[in-house]
Amino acid sequence: MLRADMDALDAVLGFVAAGAAAAALTPLTARFARAVGAVDRPRERGLAERPTPLLGGLAILAGVLFGCALFLRWDQQLRGILAGAALITLVGAIDDRFDLPPLVKLVGQVVAAIIPVASGVTVENVTLPFIGPLDFGGLGAPLTVLGLVAVMNVVNFSDGIDGLAAGVCAIAGVTFAIIAFDLHRDAAGVLAAIVGGAALGFLFWNFHPASVFMGDAGALLLGLLLGCVAVQGSLKTNAILALIFPLLVLTVPFLDTTFVVLKRMKYRRPVYSADRWHLHHRLANIGFSQRRAVLYLYAWTLIQAGLALALRFVPYSENDGTFRLGWSLVMIALGLVALAASVYLVYVLEILKFRRLLRRRRPEATDEEVARHLETGEFDALDDPGPGRPGS
Repeated sequence: MLRADMDALDAVLGFVAAGAAAAALTPLTARFARAVGAVDRPRERGLAERPTPLLGGLAILAGVLFGCALFLRWDQQLRGILAGAALITLVGAIDDRFDLPPLVKLVGQVVAAIIPVASGVTVENVTLPFIGPLDFGGLGAPLTVLGLVAVMNVVNFSDGIDGLAAGVCAIAGVTFAIIAFDLHRDAAGVLAAIVGGAALGFLFWNFHPASVFMGDAGALLLGLLLGCVAVQGSLKTNAILALIFPLLVLTVPFLDTTFVVLKRMKYRRPVYSADRWHLHHRLANIGFSQRRAVLYLYAWTLIQAGLALALRFVPYSENDGTFRLGWSLVMIALGLVALAASVYLVYVLEILKFRRLLRRRRPEATDEEVARHLETGEFDALDDPGPGRPGS
């Protein structure tokens, strides 16, 4: 019990230390980015309003390393995770400055993922309810590499609006830490807290109006670290429900990435091409400010994180798999709340509100034009004046 309490204290202190280090170093990385020309300039498909330095990921990495140096034992797995983190930060930083070819960046992601997997961060088997254990055998390592690369890109794809990726990853880090400690994966819990703290420290400078962006150096780094924490802290419990926890916490970037990739494939565009199909772009197009859009997405993430925690802590089943009626009804209600939030944000806010605004602002638009705008996401921003304001 004493050891567990000490580890929990280490997690809290690691969260604070990593956050403080990342917050303190972010202005320095911004100056360095300007000096080397790693600056994101306003583009037609972006939401940035002025030239903004990149390379914030360097400060996030420094915060993580600082927290780990103080509060974690550097065993083989941690060394592998941090070596992979350093490599992917370097790859991302080079891409932020020179725009690497997509294939080269993908190779860098794969190599960075292989390093922690080779150090023992792997998923070798899971237990399926009512079926039993499923052993991946020799496929465990390549499947884990594939999963880590996927999470890296999911976080990277979502990094398109001030504060979104940093805030979502901070929420995910804290949630992973709570779950990991409950599963007695204390080292993974401390690491998750450190990652969440570093993301939150960077968010101090990245919330709208952002003075610095994390760039690929930060987004790919956070994706790799969260993926490794998920493997260490929950997936290795062998319970299939553990697979759901990280997926639920990262619902926003996962759904956003899935939606965007499918759209690009439908219109035969490269999956790595830039466009305005992301949720944050489409929310901006119906008149949401960046702050309002990102706060809605934070709220959505918090709801999904709450559901993930409920799946772990609500006693809705017995050890033999028998469900408890009362608590099962509670879980169903929580699931419906999370589903309702998703439907509200994606359909009501994004689609129905846009349809109403477009009809109000452009009454001459045909049904075919409205359908095309909703399909492609290629439309100018529509400002919702609201009731009682001019134009309503």
